[in-house]
Amino acid sequence: MPYLKLSEQVAKLANPQRSDSFVKAFKESVREGQFEAAYLNTERFELPKAFSRRNSDETYSRSVREMIFEASPEFDTWFEEVNRGLAANRTGGKIKTSVENISSGLVDFKALAAETRQKMQASYDKGQQLGSSRAGRKAAPKAAAKAVRKAK
Repeated sequence: MPYLKLSEQVAKLANPQRSDSFVKAFKESVREGQFEAAYLNTERFELPKAFSRRNSDETYSRSVREMIFEASPEFDTWFEEVNRGLAANRTGGKIKTSVENISSGLVDFKALAAETRQKMQASYDKGQQLGSSRAGRKAAPKAAAKAVRKAK
């Protein structure tokens, strides 16, 4: 059977921005023994993903150690499954509330307004409950404590 490099497989990904996730899944599968692979000690390759730095417009790329593995039908089915999963849009993460996202329809304004109203009402009710529980207490113990302190 022919041997393939990890960099060749990364180049075949449908979504190159998810190449770091693919390499992570590949290494995990090797660790679990789903298929055999070995490091090529002296070789590294750049991931096609463009990473961005926080609070900056600057981007950079990462390099990973090259691996070699045996091409097999089991690997091909594993690759197709992982590639399909990585090509799909991510469902994780919440869309941030902004004027642009609301006007484009990514965030439902009516639902957001209802959620805000519910939070405000809960906060108001909590304040009312706290105030009414404090009103039921006697104020005398405070005055008695002050009188005891003055007497000393």
